[in-house]
Amino acid sequence: MQSIIRLLPDSLANQIAAGEVVQRPASVVKELLENSVDAGSKNIRLLIKDAGRTLIQVIDDGKGMSEIDARMCFERHATSKLYSTEDLFNIRTMGFRGEAMASIGAVAQVELSSRRETDELGTCLHIEGSQITSQECLQTPVGTNTQVKNLFFNVPARRNFLKSDAVENKHIMDEFIRIALSNPEIALFYTQNNTEIFHLPAAKLSQRIVGIYGNQYKENLIPCNEETPFLKVWGYIGKPEFARKTRGEQFFMVNRRFIKNAYLHFAVADAFKNLIAPDYHPFYVLFIEIDPSKIDINVHPTKTEIKFEDERTVHGILSACVRKSLGANNITPSLDYEPRSFFSDFNTDKNFNLELENKGFTPKFKMPSAGKINQDWQKLYEGIGKFNPEPEQTELLVLPSKGNDSAVEIAISSVNKSFLVQLHCSYILTPVKSGLMMIHQERAHERILFEKFIQHLDQKHGISQQLLFPIKIDLPPADHFLIMEMEKELAALGISIADLGGNTIALNGVPADITAGNEKRLLEDLLNQFKQNKKELNLSLQDNLARSMAKRCCLRKNCALGQEELQSIIDQLFACTNPNYTPGGEKIVTLMGKENIEDLFS
Repeated sequence: MQSIIRLLPDSLANQIAAGEVVQRPASVVKELLENSVDAGSKNIRLLIKDAGRTLIQVIDDGKGMSEIDARMCFERHATSKLYSTEDLFNIRTMGFRGEAMASIGAVAQVELSSRRETDELGTCLHIEGSQITSQECLQTPVGTNTQVKNLFFNVPARRNFLKSDAVENKHIMDEFIRIALSNPEIALFYTQNNTEIFHLPAAKLSQRIVGIYGNQYKENLIPCNEETPFLKVWGYIGKPEFARKTRGEQFFMVNRRFIKNAYLHFAVADAFKNLIAPDYHPFYVLFIEIDPSKIDINVHPTKTEIKFEDERTVHGILSACVRKSLGANNITPSLDYEPRSFFSDFNTDKNFNLELENKGFTPKFKMPSAGKINQDWQKLYEGIGKFNPEPEQTELLVLPSKGNDSAVEIAISSVNKSFLVQLHCSYILTPVKSGLMMIHQERAHERILFEKFIQHLDQKHGISQQLLFPIKIDLPPADHFLIMEMEKELAALGISIADLGGNTIALNGVPADITAGNEKRLLEDLLNQFKQNKKELNLSLQDNLARSMAKRCCLRKNCALGQEELQSIIDQLFACTNPNYTPGGEKIVTLMGKENIEDLFS
């Protein structure tokens, strides 16, 4: 019988490997930028066209490569980072597997030019689908210039699975920001479709954060610094009032490598406990420097996940460092702890204390002196224990069932609009023939606004109230790019903006029926809600905008309304296509039947 197992051709093997390494244009950006960092570059320039489909170009002034090295870098498992098995457990570079360039060359048309400082001439290679089509000498600056063109040209199915330009650009920007924050001492520049998005000169970490996210971060950064024999933690956290409902501004850099780690995130979140709302997330950029032999970064193709030899100790030191920084800035009670005494917070386990002692940590606790306690913290406890005559609202009256919706539809026709009662300034009650109807005021208004905004977006026309004095708003580059992409849709909602250049916009008008107030906050909240929806839900641009706008503009709880306003909400709600649920699926209307009311008295 003929043998059926055979070796794959190199080109096919490379394409299969590329499926792990090159998932989208952002994957190429990550690998090329990391190569430039490893090459000791002082200046790195990223150029993107058509969300990376047409061109991804990275130019650096690093060491450069010889003619042979330039050719070898496109071979599988060819690397300058490892020479022995021991090196695998002492990795201090970004790349090491030797798969990136081979994978990129397998699914794109690549042109690479490179020169070392000691060479008079550089070398230029052309790669197409893993095949080297040409190699020649040329005059080129010291460093490397890599152009990746027509990504997935030979794998059309992969190309078809790419998302919209806005989504792919967002992923590219995320990778750029991670590299920029990890290496503030390197100047980085990002140009997209001939428009410069980021211009980041070499700077301190705090300046790099402000350069990426805007001047509003300047006054909201708290430095963190803790050094132990086991590891060092340094960086910045945001003040509690600067926390956002959206994720995405949380960064851990372990030995300058961006990683994702839910356990470490919990350590930071735990330090912020009781300082921010449960559904809010603090800002932080924290660097962890640790002996490479104590971690394993070879656990995932993208190298964004690592394993710690002693994750519990890392968690404890990190949480202690954040707590100390918050206390030192009068955010929390400023108890007089010695640096290592933070472990006494959570080390109740004797075995864990012994483990710390073996590592050189000695848990200690020093009683705070009266003069060093921040007296303001006592205000946090004022009013505790006092009776609250109005308890938290509950959902005891909601009796969900599939038959409930149809019962509500029947009851709508019998609503008595002349008898509407507002309960706790949050709910609307009205008797109906079958019992009592209860309406969630905030959710009802959200549904009303959503359907109105959807109509405005469909008609591409919204009524705008022009502001007497336009409001100047500085935005982070990523937010500025996003908001200018939605300029027409925002205009359809009644939000009039103008680009002033340099990531600054002018807010000229807001929807006419929105209550006057903090218009700047309205736009910022809208943008945050839009980004949150984008991360968590698969929505069209119009649906996302309408949902975000409705969520941010609707009436809040504890808002007293007159009889005419209550009637207006009822009329508009029951004119909606779906008055029973919010756009997010939350119940708006519930019905308590007569039999349920009678049961309450049995």
